[in-house]
Amino acid sequence: MTDTTKTLCPYCGVGCGLEVSPPAQLGKAINRDGQGDPIWKVKGDRNHPSSQGMVCVKGATIAEAIDKNRLRYPMLRDSLDEPFRRVSWDEAYECIVHRIQSVCATQGADAVCMYGSGQMQTEDYYVAQKLLKGCLGTNNFDSNSRLCMSSAVAGYVQSLGADGPPCCYEDLDLTDCAFIIGSNAAECHPIVFNRLQKHHKKNHNVVKMIVVDPRRTPTAEVADLHLAIHPGTDIDLLNGIAHLLLRWGYFESEFVSECTANFPAFAEVIPHYPPEVVAKRCGIAVEDLETAARYWGTSKRVLSLWSMGVNQSTEGTAKVRSIINLHLMTGQIGKPGCGPFSLTGQPNAMGGREVGGLCNLLPGYRHVQNAQDRAEVEQFWGVPAGRISPHWGRTAWEMITGLETGDVGLLWIVATNPAVSLPDIKRTQAALLRSPFTVYQDAYYPTETAAYAHLLLPAAQWGEKTGTMTNSERVVTLCKAFRPPVGEAKPDWEIVAEVGRRLGFADKFPFTNSAEVFAEYVQLTRDRSCDMTGISHAKLAQSPLQWPCPDTWANNNSKRLYTDLRFATPDGRARFSAYHSKGLAEPPNSEYPFVLTNGRLYGHWHTQTRTGRIEKIQQMHPQPFIEIHPRDAAKLEIQEHDLVEVRSRRGKAQFPAKVTKAISPGTLFVPMHWGALWGDETEANALTHPECDPDSHQPELKACAVQLSLVVQKTNINQTEAYPQYPRQFLPTAF
Repeated sequence: MTDTTKTLCPYCGVGCGLEVSPPAQLGKAINRDGQGDPIWKVKGDRNHPSSQGMVCVKGATIAEAIDKNRLRYPMLRDSLDEPFRRVSWDEAYECIVHRIQSVCATQGADAVCMYGSGQMQTEDYYVAQKLLKGCLGTNNFDSNSRLCMSSAVAGYVQSLGADGPPCCYEDLDLTDCAFIIGSNAAECHPIVFNRLQKHHKKNHNVVKMIVVDPRRTPTAEVADLHLAIHPGTDIDLLNGIAHLLLRWGYFESEFVSECTANFPAFAEVIPHYPPEVVAKRCGIAVEDLETAARYWGTSKRVLSLWSMGVNQSTEGTAKVRSIINLHLMTGQIGKPGCGPFSLTGQPNAMGGREVGGLCNLLPGYRHVQNAQDRAEVEQFWGVPAGRISPHWGRTAWEMITGLETGDVGLLWIVATNPAVSLPDIKRTQAALLRSPFTVYQDAYYPTETAAYAHLLLPAAQWGEKTGTMTNSERVVTLCKAFRPPVGEAKPDWEIVAEVGRRLGFADKFPFTNSAEVFAEYVQLTRDRSCDMTGISHAKLAQSPLQWPCPDTWANNNSKRLYTDLRFATPDGRARFSAYHSKGLAEPPNSEYPFVLTNGRLYGHWHTQTRTGRIEKIQQMHPQPFIEIHPRDAAKLEIQEHDLVEVRSRRGKAQFPAKVTKAISPGTLFVPMHWGALWGDETEANALTHPECDPDSHQPELKACAVQLSLVVQKTNINQTEAYPQYPRQFLPTAF
């Protein structure tokens, strides 16, 4: 192969286009990774509409991990205390099929669970939905998007009638007020933020940027106004801004009257949030609250941006809807440069939402509890009426509790690492140890979750399979394979489809390639808000396309949703919500006086399954740390680099101290990337709790109450040993 291949970065939801060139084009001096494999050359695709050639360090170095520590063959063991043995794909398939049939016969289909990932391509997601929800009749497919974007989904659906961010990246160049809350976009969505920052810097006299975050992040550093609120006071702040907007007359009465509903209920709530009360609760100055409200009220185009700091909360849905309330009362939606814009965490979390990749969803933004939605999908799939369950399946956390109670008989994990990423990780790990049978389908080995698996299935990863992904602005990109899979690895959709055939559903999985899978799937989006019937692999090979894109449109012109100010509700009106602030699920007290929050670092991605194997990124972020304000450090006699222990009601972890004024007093921060594979007692989720939002069922990973103590002074954690605590059977040399 000599041609350059256009594809998509498989990290965050920005969805940056990449161009990949084979090593042979680099000349005689071929760059190689640490295992001697030639490294493919990666650069930004200047013609991609979302990223315009820009790329961050993760995308630029992606090829350096493609051949490191790969899972190459199916591996099986009878119990977790035995070493893996290599088996054929035929043996692996028969093992899965036998286990599923046995569990269905003895416990019922609802004892089968699959836990997927926003790393999966849309085609992978779709085949999995068809197998579990359509063929087996269980809605027990959930994904790590439950930990990521499910509050945004619930908020959009409840306020606007349907999921889907109504904005586009062009709005970053047009807004005159960017309101960023619960997002360190400079590190977590750097290409989006770079574009916004460029616009802000060029028009600094007229464009304002507000950042709401208890940390003074790189995002907050460039803001006109940084509101370092206490964790858990987001709704207080948002209602306080609404209070001032109404008091000062920044209110679009005609829009509210003609295009919205439920404003009276909202109007009863906001008088309870006067500036003095809100400022005290949030820990900010009244003057700063008033400045934020005035920036919003006087701006013609307000764009709000948020991510995990809003979503990962027991009030996540309420926070999202409270943001949308501000847009509705000021008419800031459906127009260029404005609107509520959730920044998706994963590369295909949007595609997963579109295809029904959560336990309460069906393809085409349908819902399992809606009888008409179920009937439409059953008819399309050709399964008996009533086959799709009318009840939510198990969420990610409910799969863990189901293992604890014995109600889950088989757990199939795809492209994610729950032994690090789920809350209350020691409890999670203990539950995984109780699993009667766990299938783990991934590209890399070892990972922390592999230690809890009975069957390992090697998956083709980025660059080794062709499929589609949807980014935060609803742009669908074709991710083309540019090399064959390593060893015996296969695309995820092919693995799931073959299991479906061997279970007796061969007629439901006739696909010979991913283009056929996508062509079937998009028919389920017809006349839905996410209509993609005008999109195909062939068209995407020419250029990415943004939905809605029905096959009846001559030209794709879908940058923004709701431009006619008619929403996806039965009466076409957007819905105001009326929420009082409830605060944190686990507030600090005298025994646990600090609030711990967590998040990403610029170079790393999730649990380091890929980035942990890239030397440049490891040099950027050699070890985790804990941020502590100088005032708090002085009280505990903690100095820079001192090793400190953090304890919550569930567990403990140790980190070197980073004493900084960038964190608010009483609040601590740790990065969330380190699991047992990369360090000893550095797991952020050893501390977090599983309490979740009542609507979205998204856990409050962003805040828990902790205590802090000094372990030993001036000690650095040594991260140089590769896999210090893994038994021999889990090491790569076992292969």
